[in-house]
Amino acid sequence: MAPGVSNEKKTDDGQSSKENFIHLCNPHLEKMKEDILYHFALGTSTHDFPALFGDVKFVCVGGSPSRMKAFITYIAEELGLGSPGCDYPNICAGTDRYAMYKVGPVLSVSHGMGIPSISIMLHELIKLLYHAKCSNITIIRIGTSGGIGLEPGSVVITRQSVDATFKPQFEQVILGKTVIRSTNLDEELAKELMQCSKEIGQFNTVIGNTMCTLDFYEGQGRLDGAICLYNEEEKLQYLKEAYDSGVRNIEMESSVFAAMCNLSGVKAAVVCVTLLNRLEGDQISSSHDVLVEYQQRPQKLVGYFIKKSLGKV
Repeated sequence: MAPGVSNEKKTDDGQSSKENFIHLCNPHLEKMKEDILYHFALGTSTHDFPALFGDVKFVCVGGSPSRMKAFITYIAEELGLGSPGCDYPNICAGTDRYAMYKVGPVLSVSHGMGIPSISIMLHELIKLLYHAKCSNITIIRIGTSGGIGLEPGSVVITRQSVDATFKPQFEQVILGKTVIRSTNLDEELAKELMQCSKEIGQFNTVIGNTMCTLDFYEGQGRLDGAICLYNEEEKLQYLKEAYDSGVRNIEMESSVFAAMCNLSGVKAAVVCVTLLNRLEGDQISSSHDVLVEYQQRPQKLVGYFIKKSLGKV
């Protein structure tokens, strides 16, 4: 992981502790009089970032705005912050691109679907945390995925995000040149989350690689898209090769998430529930109530982790 900017300070008992601040890989930002986070409808000349966000320690991101609002409501209750039935305003109400909610030290942000959408959000989120002078940040993506060789409802904590050829890398063309970045995630954080799942003891959880694809249909080997020029045997062979390489689930955001958090010196994890076993089919056929319960599992795991980190367990 790329190191963040660290400062050492003394605690009340005389012990030294490190504060890891966000590292921005962009020298041009220091020359700007104002930084407008356009897709958040926030800006450094119109908002006091340290006052609004300076106490943030945990950032949870996920695709759906409604899911991230549900998460902030859940974590507020778990941490004993706010009153039952309290409504949490969308900080990004000035735009319909993303939604953002905050309670105590927890920020909850939607990122939409796919690499382009989450990368735009992350650029502005990382700058927000930098301008707010946040330190010792943990960012966790919570979401849904297709499982490989796992029972539906299993939770996967990502060891590495791999591309569609099973390589642990994120490839992007910048100024006409191909740039490859590492997609490793924080190993100790993954272990901590796994231990939390064991303590909860409510659902199957594994640590494995996550394959990040560019689309939902052909890129994931589905047979039910508008276009499909391969057969079922070829599909199953590909998914079994993925399984043999260590892949346990498939989604569409983890590679750029891991790469950008690495470059910014941020401790990060990906926690996704599987909605189906792709070795057994392509369409998500579970009932609405079952899917809702599945989607709550990453929230429960990450919520428990946050409570434990804050000494509330």
